[in-house]
Amino acid sequence: MPVDRERLRDTAKYLRGVRPLDPEELSDYVEADHRVVTLALRDEAADLGLIEREDGTFVPADDAPVTPRFDAVTEFPDGYAFAFEDLLFDEYGRNWQKGDSGKQLREAIRRLKENYYRQHPVEYDYEAALGYGIYHLPDYYAAVQYPLDYLARDGRIPGDLRVLDVGAGVGGPALGLHDYLPDDTLVDYHAVEPSAAADVLDPLLDETGPNFHTRITRERIEEFDPDGEYDLVMACSVLSELDDPVAAGEKLINVLADDGTLLALAPADRNTSIGLRETERELEDRGATVYGPTVRFWPGERPTDTGWSFDHRPDIEPPGFQRRIAENAPRPSEFLNETVKFSYSLLRTDGERRYDIALDESRVAKLADADSYVPNRVNLLVAKLSANLADENANPVYKISDGSETTDIYAVHVKEDALNAALARAPYGSVLSIEEGLLLWNDDEAAYNVVVDEDTVVDRAR
Repeated sequence: MPVDRERLRDTAKYLRGVRPLDPEELSDYVEADHRVVTLALRDEAADLGLIEREDGTFVPADDAPVTPRFDAVTEFPDGYAFAFEDLLFDEYGRNWQKGDSGKQLREAIRRLKENYYRQHPVEYDYEAALGYGIYHLPDYYAAVQYPLDYLARDGRIPGDLRVLDVGAGVGGPALGLHDYLPDDTLVDYHAVEPSAAADVLDPLLDETGPNFHTRITRERIEEFDPDGEYDLVMACSVLSELDDPVAAGEKLINVLADDGTLLALAPADRNTSIGLRETERELEDRGATVYGPTVRFWPGERPTDTGWSFDHRPDIEPPGFQRRIAENAPRPSEFLNETVKFSYSLLRTDGERRYDIALDESRVAKLADADSYVPNRVNLLVAKLSANLADENANPVYKISDGSETTDIYAVHVKEDALNAALARAPYGSVLSIEEGLLLWNDDEAAYNVVVDEDTVVDRAR
């Protein structure tokens, strides 16, 4: 017998402030079987602001900011891997990685990589979506969790969270979000994915927990009409594929809650990374605030360099399905995607920045005026915006920024000691104080270098 939903909602609203909602108790109020009541409460939980506990009762979600315990992501969980491989079994059989089906999937992966490299449009039929999942599910699962942690450390992710995931693909970012958040976070997750990738995403979302409430809309972002406001909007590896990424980004900015954040994630390659920074700067011109990881330390100044900035985190162990497709290939490394490199932008509408710093030239040099300081020693306050970019046997090189630069600027670590080791050890996005760095012009790279040597002191300021 179906439950009277209106009566159930009214009863739940009345009792939730008094004690945990027990489906067995509620079954007496609404005259329905307690198992039916449980299912109905799960359906209504996001609207009622309820989370389900391990004992089967429901309590109000805590809207306080989440405080996850997070260090790094080094593997793709087996549960998701098995669920994804079940899709491969269903489509191609138990030996999906061998014979014609293995060849087809490897060719699909090659086409995807080639199209990305040449900046050609990518069309996703179901086979392409499965190929994409084989290659990219693990690294996007890992990559999204680092900018989420950057945001959560500042108390910017509430425990009652409404999420819009545009261009959700096969689900790497969604699963990463799910596993990053504590189990008692109430998540109303709305995916927008028009392609056959949604046919992969849908069964993978079934693997998420009871407080992660999901729905999928199969529309293009250009036609999608958002319903209400969102605390977090994710656009992962999608803006670069759109004809007008700025218009799409502006649409997403406009559906943020007053204290919401747009997380735009992109591959670390030069074209898409620079494209993301161009979109970031255009959206800033239209009123958005850049929360991070790029900075704006000088009032009235914005960077106009190339903006090629990306993070590089620990490798992720290839899951079984990726190893199986690789071991049947002439060049296995072509299909193993262990590297976690990505660019990202966090945008808000409330004027908040992660580092609200306003510099003046009485204390430090401005990178916009770098040419006037060559070849002298300078004091700087900058953000570290890369891992080591140099080859293995060369001096370490790191991109730095204060938000005013017109030309790319790098810190070159020629002599590491106890007084400047913070340059190497500080994580991506950190703020560094550099004292007595030698500023030089690098004609070969058409960029400025700040040489950090035995006369330089580097401290982590934030």
